[in-house]
Parts: sequence; structure tokens; C-alpha cells
Amino acid sequence: MLKQQLNQKLLQKLSPQQIQLMKLIQLPTLAFEQKIKEELESNPALDEGKEQSDDLSAEDLDLTSSSQEESETIEAEDINVDEYLSDDDIPEYRLQANNYSVDDEDSKVPITGGKSFHEYLIEQIGTFSLSEQNRKIAEYLVGNIDDDGYIRRDLSSIVDDLAFTQNIMEEEEHLEKILQLIQSLEPAGVGARNLQECLAIQLRQADNCYHQRLALEIIEDHFEAFTKKHYKKLIKKLELDEEDLKLAIEEITRLNPKPGNSTSNSNRSVQVVVPDFTLRITDGELELSLNGRNAPELNVSREYREMLETYREGQKKDKAQKEAAQFVKQKLDGAKWFIDAIKQRQQTLMLTMGSIMQYQKEYFLSGDETKLRPMILKDIADEIGMDISTVSRVASNKYVNTPYGTILIKEFFSESMKNDSGEDVSTREIKKILEDSVSEENKRRPLTDEKLAQLLKEKGYPIARRTVAKYREQLDIPVARLRKQI
Repeated sequence: MLKQQLNQKLLQKLSPQQIQLMKLIQLPTLAFEQKIKEELESNPALDEGKEQSDDLSAEDLDLTSSSQEESETIEAEDINVDEYLSDDDIPEYRLQANNYSVDDEDSKVPITGGKSFHEYLIEQIGTFSLSEQNRKIAEYLVGNIDDDGYIRRDLSSIVDDLAFTQNIMEEEEHLEKILQLIQSLEPAGVGARNLQECLAIQLRQADNCYHQRLALEIIEDHFEAFTKKHYKKLIKKLELDEEDLKLAIEEITRLNPKPGNSTSNSNRSVQVVVPDFTLRITDGELELSLNGRNAPELNVSREYREMLETYREGQKKDKAQKEAAQFVKQKLDGAKWFIDAIKQRQQTLMLTMGSIMQYQKEYFLSGDETKLRPMILKDIADEIGMDISTVSRVASNKYVNTPYGTILIKEFFSESMKNDSGEDVSTREIKKILEDSVSEENKRRPLTDEKLAQLLKEKGYPIARRTVAKYREQLDIPVARLRKQI
């Protein structure tokens, strides 16, 4: 049976303005600067500099003198973006928020100049005397090289692709010969199909001293024993003394396992870290400042306000004039909202980082990582009276310049656990002790996870072996067998 029913619900939805504001808070310094440049280009009512920065009044934004078309009042200190514009007067640029979660990040392909890695390889192929068909095959093989410098596809699959896409019929043996030619290109090791082949190519192109020849023999004939660090087995099979094996392994460790990343012509962009905050110690007290590039001087264009004032004082107002005035008003409103959104961003950043600074005051004064207190997003959110998601956005992709280096803010956050005295300690403190223990171990006999757990327990941190393994993996420390040295 069909039935109609009337329900009343109270829902909270983010407006496009709020989404834009959250995205502004999340941006690091460099991306924030780019956002400001884009806004200055798209909104002519927004100007740079201190001059003409007086606030807009309600009269400045009046479109007509009649009572039928009243304009809303905008206060300078009011940063509630929902109240800036009326529902029917929202400028177009404020509706350009993407239709997905506010927690999603925009991924944009960076624009880089210069030759790409593949162009660099193809340029080298041009120095060889090849037939037209062999040159096409060589270029096709280069096109299958990934950013690490490897060809990870089977040659049989490439043979099929050449037949179907290039109408080139060749046997796999012929492609093998052209591949050997590609493997002679710079950087050494490019065009390999696996790590073993990559290292062998580099050793063949080396100066060919005794220990390099020995290293090549280890890679070609005893690669599995080498990767598993079965050094005693290698000494017995190769009839070596320990010193010769050590020198051969040193030759191998000098090689580049990812030759594609070794060239300056790689098409990957390099991320430049610009600290968003600076923290200094003056007379035993902490001082926090925001990077000046996060506090631009912007103002609302006087010319645009004068245009609106001229219209307001005019006698006749035809349709074209009204549309022009409406456009001017929208741009003025948008500029005013953007300036106040930047102010709110500055306040939110300083308030959040200031709370983090006070929470971790002992660490910032001493630089001792064992002084870091357990801290989660909720601790700071409760302290400053904001939502957890806001704190997360501030901590995301932002750095603080301290006397101990430039540090990612989210690294100050860690879970807590109790020591044998029942006190809450930071997992970061435990990881530091674990890291120090591994760096001080006997590399001939590295500590297993079981022994590390026992060592931490003796220091007052009762942690299970599986927890030690988890922390070790988070610190990118390999298992004991792979840390073994001779």
C-alpha cells in the first residue's frame, strides 16, 4: 500500500564557500601562494598592497536606491562565509568546488621543463647507425621503460604489440639484441628487466678491478645467497677470505638499483619544502611566527567600488547597467570574502600550532625526542575548541622550522601506551629507543624482534614482539637477517 508521509529533518551541509575555506586551510605555503595568484588573476576587484584597504560598507554595495532591491551589509570582522552573499547573488567562482569529499586532495600534474628521461634515452639512440625498422623497435622498447629505468614486460608481449600496433614482425631473439644496445645507454643499468640484471650491467661497465669482477660473479651466480646475506656460504663456495668478500659487497652497495632516478633529465618534479611556521627559543621562552608568505597584503579595488558608487548615484538604470552593476557587486563580494577567509586561515593556523607548541613544550625546549608527550588530534581539537578535521588539515603537509631542523607537523602526533610504572608514554619515544638500539647493535649479529622486545622490557617498556615488528616496519628498519654485515 502506497502512502505519503511528511517528515522534518535537520541536516548539516557544507556550502561551497565552506569547502573553499577548508581547502585554503589545508594548503601548504607554496600551494597557498599559487592560489592567491590565481584569485588575483580571476577577480579584478582584488588588489595587492596596503593601499585602499578600507572596508566595504553596506552603501558601497547598494545596487539601487529603491527599497525593492536592498543590498546586504558586510562587516569586516564577520568571517562567517555563509552570510556573505544572498542565495541568488552567489558569484560563479564560489560555485567551482569539486563535487567530492572535502578531505580529498586535488591532484594536479606539475609542469616541468627540460628533457624527459625517455627523451634523453631516445636522443642517445640517435647516435647509433640503425635501420629505420630497428630504430622504431628501439624507440618502442624505450617507451616501455618505467621511471625506475626497468623494462618489466616480457619481450614476447612486446613482440606481439609490435606486430599489432606497428606492423613490425620480428622474433624475440632480434629484440634481445636491440635491448642489449639500449642497456649500453646512460645511465648505467637502464633497460634491465630485474634488479639482478641491472646490477650486473653496471658492474660490466665498471673499471673491472678484482673486487668488481668478484662482485659480478656474486651477482650473476650467487644472487640468492647474496640477497639473503648467507655470507658464510659465499665464502665457502667462492673460496674467499672475509676481507675480499667485504670489499666485493662494498662495490655492489655503490651501484644504483634505480637508474631511472639518477638522471637530472627525469620527468619527476622535486618537492620544495617551505616551512609554514618558525619556532625559536628566546631567553628560555618559545616564540612562534607564521611564514610571512602566508599573510599577503590584499585589499578590495577602489576602482570597482567607485564604479558601483557611480551607478548608485545615476538617475537612469537600464537592463545592461543593472547587469554590469550586478557583476561588479559579485566581484566585490568575492574579493571581500577571500580577504576575510585568508584572515581566518591565519588565525586557525596560529591557534592550532600554538596549542601544539605548548602541548610539546618540553620537547621544543630540549630537542629530546623522548620528551614528546602522547598527543592525538582530539587533544588539540579540545584545547582550541575546533573540529578534529580542522586540526588534521592544519597538520597535513605543513612544516615548522625549529632549532632542531624543519619537521613535518603531523610527526608530533603519536599514540600513547603505559610503561611498567603505569605512566603514559608516547609511541614516538619508544620508536626512538628502538631506533637507537638498532643503530648500536653488533651488525655481525643483529638483534631479532624477540631480543629487541626483551631489551625494551628491561628499559621499562613491556611491548610484545609483534608490536616491535610493527614499529620497526614503520621506521623502515629491515629484519635482523637483512641488517647483517661482515
